[in-house]
Amino acid sequence: MSDSSSGPNEPLLRLRRGLGSLLGTVATPKTVLPDLDLARIRRYCEGRVPTRLRDQIRIELDVRGRSVTILECRPPWTPEIGPDWTRFPIARLRHIQAHSVWMLYWRDRNLRWHRYDRIGPSPHVDPLLAEIEADPTNIFWG
Repeated sequence: MSDSSSGPNEPLLRLRRGLGSLLGTVATPKTVLPDLDLARIRRYCEGRVPTRLRDQIRIELDVRGRSVTILECRPPWTPEIGPDWTRFPIARLRHIQAHSVWMLYWRDRNLRWHRYDRIGPSPHVDPLLAEIEADPTNIFWG
């Protein structure tokens, strides 16, 4: 998770953080995701690829704000492209804090995210992870 903030509100945020530390609290614009659900997503990613193959493929997650993106990562296939692994987004889970639910999104070929409409919002990520795993439309894993 990135902690960097920039933009026109940065001086105000810095002031609020400073005042918060004086009062024993920290004000932050970041949304906190449920720890149990994050642990479930991490466990799903770790269990998707056998340990013996993790030098060839990994499933990782990227947390930004209230969204978690599941990524398929592969090593460089030639030294000319450098040491960085490629990261291909598979699915996005977005937490809607006002309703305490998670929603599932898929990515199109133009790199845009769309709400996956075959399963509704869920208070827990388990049914959404099961839908990604089952992939009845082949939209996530191909």
